[in-house]
Amino acid sequence: MSENTAQQTEQASGLERRITFTVPTEDLEKAIDERLRELGRSVRLPGFRQGRVPARVLRQRYGKQVRAEALEELVRNQFYRAVAEEHLRPAGGPVLSEPEEGEGGLTFTATFEVYPEIELQSLEGVTIEKPVVEITDADVDKVIQRLREQQAEWQAVDRPAKEGDRVTVDYKATVEGEPFEGGEGEDLVVELGAGRMIDGFEEGLVGAGPCDTVEMDLTFPENYGKEELAGKPAHFTVTVKKVEEAVLPELDDDFARRYAIEEGGIEALRREVRENMARELERTIRQKVKEQVMEALLEKHGVPVPEALVREESERLARQMQAQMGQQGTQLQLPLELFEKEARRRVALGLILAELVKQNGIKADQEKVKEALEELTASYEHPEEVMRWYLGQPERLAEIESMVVENEVVDRLLEQAEVQERPASFDEIMSPDRQAGAETEA
Repeated sequence: MSENTAQQTEQASGLERRITFTVPTEDLEKAIDERLRELGRSVRLPGFRQGRVPARVLRQRYGKQVRAEALEELVRNQFYRAVAEEHLRPAGGPVLSEPEEGEGGLTFTATFEVYPEIELQSLEGVTIEKPVVEITDADVDKVIQRLREQQAEWQAVDRPAKEGDRVTVDYKATVEGEPFEGGEGEDLVVELGAGRMIDGFEEGLVGAGPCDTVEMDLTFPENYGKEELAGKPAHFTVTVKKVEEAVLPELDDDFARRYAIEEGGIEALRREVRENMARELERTIRQKVKEQVMEALLEKHGVPVPEALVREESERLARQMQAQMGQQGTQLQLPLELFEKEARRRVALGLILAELVKQNGIKADQEKVKEALEELTASYEHPEEVMRWYLGQPERLAEIESMVVENEVVDRLLEQAEVQERPASFDEIMSPDRQAGAETEA
C-alpha cells in the first residue's frame, strides 16, 4: 500500500461522519496483478494447460471481475484503517459515493454513523416504587377456581342464558341494510362475559333461551380488523340454538391428580399453586422495578442514537411480529415505521447499559446464571431436561447470561436511587387490567 494515500475526516451532522480517501492507481493495478497471478495457477481454459494461461488472456476474460474484487478489498481496508487512525467506532457499514477519477487514483467518500459518547449519570434523587405483596388464602382460592373453570365440562340447559354460560348461535348482520362478507354464520359458540365479541353482542344474548331470536343494533369498534367495517353501525339478527352451563369438577384427589399431584390431594395442590404464584409474583415485581429503572436511565441520559441501529432493531422487531402472525395464519408485510419508536428506545437503553457494564466491569456471575436457570425451569414437569436443553444451546444460554448482567446493573443502580415500598394486592400486580376494570365498575 502506498504511503501517500491522503484522507480527510469531517463531521457531517450529529453522529454522522465522512471520510474521503483515495485508492492510488498503483495500488489497484498491483492488487489486480496479484489476483490474476493467483487465478492463473488454478484456472483451466480450453487450449491451455493449467497454470500456463497467458496474462493477457486472463486479463481479457477475468479482468473486470478481478478489478471489482480488488477495488472492493482496497476500499474496505483503507476505510477501516482510516477509522482506526481517527479512533472512531462505526455504527453500521458506510455508504460509499461514486468514485471520482483523478491523476492519483480513485477518490471515495464514505458516509457513516458512529456510536455516541455517553457520560453516565447517577440515579441519585430518583424514586423507584417497589410493590410489597402478601399472597393470601383468598388469592390462592381464586387461582384454584380458575383451574376448575379451565377443566369445566359444558352441559346443555333449557333456560335463559346468563353470564358465564356458553351459547351456540346462528347470525346474520347488515351494514346500512346491506349484507357484507363474513356477516353471516352458523353454530358460532359464544361464552357470555368473555369479552371476545364486539361491544354489546354478548350482553345482548343474556336472557335469551334456546330457539329465541334476538335483534341487536351495534357498532363495530374504530380499530376493527376490517377497515370497511370499522366504526360502522350494524344490525344483527341472532338465533340461539343451544345454551350450556359450566359444570366445575369437584375439589378432590382426582382433581389434584390432573395437575400431577399424586400425594397430598388438594392441600398439596394448594401448596404448589402458592409456590408458583410466589415465583411469578417475584418475577413480576422485579420486572416492574426494572422498567422504572430503565425509564429513569432514559430520562437522565439524552442519548442520540445511530439511525442504522434503529433501522436494524426495527427490522428485527418487524420479523419477530411477522413470525408470530405467521404462526397464527396471518401473512402481512408490516411497515418499519410501526416499530421505530420502540426500536429507538431499545437502542438507546442498550447503549447506556453497555456503557454501564463496560465502566463497572460487570460480568455474568456463573452462580447467578445457574440460579436463573433453576428459577426458569422450576415450573416445568421435568426441569432437569429443560436445564440440559439450555446448557446445550449456546445462544439461549447467552440470553440468560445477558439477563443476569442486566439484573446486576439494575441492582447497582437501585443502590443510587431511593426505593419506596408500597403495599399492594396480588391481583393489582399480577392482573392490573382486571383490577382496573373492577375499580371502574365499583
